This record gives sequence, C-alpha cells and structure tokens, in this order.
Amino acid sequence: MTKGLKICGISDLKTLKYILSHQYPPKFVGFISNYKKSRRFVEYEKLKVLTNVEKKNTYFVSVLVNPNDEMLDLMKNLNFDYYQLYDVNPKRTKVIKEKYKVKIITALTIKNQKDVNEYKNYLKIADIILFDGKGYEKSIGFNHNLLNPVPISINKMIAGNIKIEDIPSFKNKDYFIDLSGCLEDEDGKKDFKKINKLLNFDIKNEN
Repeated sequence: MTKGLKICGISDLKTLKYILSHQYPPKFVGFISNYKKSRRFVEYEKLKVLTNVEKKNTYFVSVLVNPNDEMLDLMKNLNFDYYQLYDVNPKRTKVIKEKYKVKIITALTIKNQKDVNEYKNYLKIADIILFDGKGYEKSIGFNHNLLNPVPISINKMIAGNIKIEDIPSFKNKDYFIDLSGCLEDEDGKKDFKKINKLLNFDIKNEN
C-alpha cells in the first residue's frame, strides 16, 4: 500500500462527490487554481462551489504556480488544507505559510539530481515535498531512481505521468502518489471507472 493517494485536476462537482463518497477515498484531492494553461484549471467562482462540499477525511489542495498576493488573498477564503506551490522560492514559501496559516506542499520539477537536491532548501518549511516531472500541464515523467538518496524521513509525494499499474513499484518507497492524466478519458475528463480502479487497486496491493 502507498502512503496515500492524491487525485489531482478535479474540476467538476459530480466527480468530486464520487471521489469523496468512495469506499476508499484518497488522502488528497487537488484543484488547479491559477494555472490557466492547464485544461484542468478551475475558475475562482467554481472553486468556491467545489471546496464548499463535505470533504470528510480528504484534504483539499490548491495547486498554485508562482501565485501573486492577489491570488493568495482569494485562496484564503476557500476551504483548502494545503497549498501546492510551484516555482516559489524558500523565502517566499515561508512567508506564505506563516501569513495564511496553511500547510505547504513544495513542488519541485525534476530532470536531474541537482533538481532533486533542491528539497534541502525547503526542509524546515514544507510539510510535504512533491517531486514532479518538468511538463506541468503535460504530465512528463522522470527517472524515479534519482530520488533514492532522499532520506526516508522526508515526507515525500511523487507525480509525473504515473499510471495505476506503476503503484506496486512504489510499495516500499513510503511515497504519497499523485495521479491525474491516467484517470482521464480521451476527452480529458475524469473517468469514474479509472478512479474506482485506482482506489480499489491501492487497497488490494497493500500487502
């Protein structure tokens, strides 16, 4: 079993309610909050509706790419547990965490070992370090062996073109697993059958 699952890129109420009411709901659900290049981007007014549901034991994550103060002031009014920050340096990350009293997932995009080693600059700030591919909205993978030197004690999440069938390979890695694209149909919409397969697959592979 993984440390926990994150389903990212949720943009409609029907899908969100399906996920939250599932017998084995994920640990996190992510919403693309300010990155308009992504087809999964959600406008603020819609975010208000989505984050107003009963989330039970699932954490809501606002995915933000280099957010400005205006965007952050909007997000503070919504029911988010974590901000997942891309392209935000350690100093500003600390300011955001302290000002908005929110937990932080620092997202690092990985191509080489130097990119991985950036996690050391966020150890006293981020609650979770997310190692992602370089593709942003294109979901590009990377060599996961680059993470082998990262201590087990670090609270880690991994993303980047991960498929449901890849999950057993992370069984002993103590990672949170972040999936999005592999749960979509040909039109880019979340597929309930694939989501159900994922959530049941993780439980079945816990031993």
